[in-house]
Amino acid sequence: MTEDRNFDDIAHKFAKNIYGSDKGEIRQVIVWQDLEQVLSAFDPHLKQLHVLDAGGGLAQMSQKLAKLGHQVSLCDLSSEMLQLAKVDIEKNGLLENYRFIHSPAQTVSEHLEKPVDIVMFHAVMEWLADPKDALEKVLKLVKPGGMASIMFYNQHGLVYKNAVCGNIPHILEGMPHRKRFKLQPQQGLWPESVYQWVEEAGYEICGKSGIRCFSDYIGNREYMGDFQYEDVLALEEKFCRQEPYLSLGRYIHVWAKKKQ
Repeated sequence: MTEDRNFDDIAHKFAKNIYGSDKGEIRQVIVWQDLEQVLSAFDPHLKQLHVLDAGGGLAQMSQKLAKLGHQVSLCDLSSEMLQLAKVDIEKNGLLENYRFIHSPAQTVSEHLEKPVDIVMFHAVMEWLADPKDALEKVLKLVKPGGMASIMFYNQHGLVYKNAVCGNIPHILEGMPHRKRFKLQPQQGLWPESVYQWVEEAGYEICGKSGIRCFSDYIGNREYMGDFQYEDVLALEEKFCRQEPYLSLGRYIHVWAKKKQ
């Protein structure tokens, strides 16, 4: 990436293709299970936490937190995505739990009065020119003892998907940019690097999950055994937090606690 990606031009297409699918549903199920672990790290007597959904787009996951009574600051570079999110949030009766901030994640600190309890940074870094810098800035916004929930497009998964599809020369050429995949990031992040960045920012990693470790690699079903969506979801749930499957997920979700 030479510059940060703004989704104003394809916000409606993004909403339909990314979230209106089985793949989107699998992602939400696995990440929500992890977020329940994130919430369990807090004193149960704290009824209301302040959550920053940085680059949160349509706020699919943070709405689940808002339904539990937590307050969410939703920021996004795309005004169109924010507007779509606001419509959905209002439809779900959660407007009172939200504050909307039209801002890049890197400068959202200018709009916050104090550190937050939880930061969510989901599927943002792979669209940024400098993902490490953005992650560092976002992680600084969490109070000591708070939690970070980070999801990123996995370079291992991108290599493996291209191999499964037979794009061998493309891999050997270093997987150069291809214009036609507007909704698919052109490059992932190496998990080992992201984990290091998180730890260097003063966090202790609590857990990791692979998102779609199997479903994205299932080919033409004409020559396969019979299975349903529920079977694929059960398979993902069973193995997504185990190696080597975890590290082959198309995305990886990692959650971490900021040291006191």
